[in-house]
Amino acid sequence: MIKHLDIIVRGKVQGVFYRKSTKAVADQLGVRGFVKNESNGDVFIAAEADDTTLEMFMDWCNEGPDDAKVTSVETHEGELKNYRNFEVVKRSL
Repeated sequence: MIKHLDIIVRGKVQGVFYRKSTKAVADQLGVRGFVKNESNGDVFIAAEADDTTLEMFMDWCNEGPDDAKVTSVETHEGELKNYRNFEVVKRSL
């Protein structure tokens, strides 16, 4: 059963290749959705996959890439959007 999670990652998570690394991990695991930087310094991830896959993905989100310092991860279940793939959303100007 596929679930949708909205994930907010806080800490030193911008400028450390967090989005790029998240996409690599998502593609590897088969997670669909997107990742983007928020203006307040957080990273927002929308992720859709089954429970087992989301668990592995969440484990990764709590670690992040080498230079990241994740202080907290907040998740909320949302309604399925049926994303086709996983994308890095560039900040709109």
